[in-house]
Amino acid sequence: MNKVKSILKNKFFIVTAFFVVWMGFFDPKDWSSIAEKKEKLHGLTESELNLHQKIKDTRAELTQLKSSAKTIEQYARENYMMKKDNEDIFIINKAQ
Repeated sequence: MNKVKSILKNKFFIVTAFFVVWMGFFDPKDWSSIAEKKEKLHGLTESELNLHQKIKDTRAELTQLKSSAKTIEQYARENYMMKKDNEDIFIINKAQ
């Protein structure tokens, strides 16, 4: 019992315990904020990979559009619902 009291009265132990508590909970760079930042970084990294893939797909589509008039016509019909003068367009929505 006296050993425990002497350890608790030790100024080095008190300072060390205060430092650990301060750095763990009250410091702007505490453990919970570091975990949140790691999670946010992971999400941003996944988002970056998805955006790189979309850029790659868009560039491939752009090269196809630049190369052929047929692909331009197909793209306009599919994405902008364009049609020729003598055509009718029927849009069918799939039930989800």
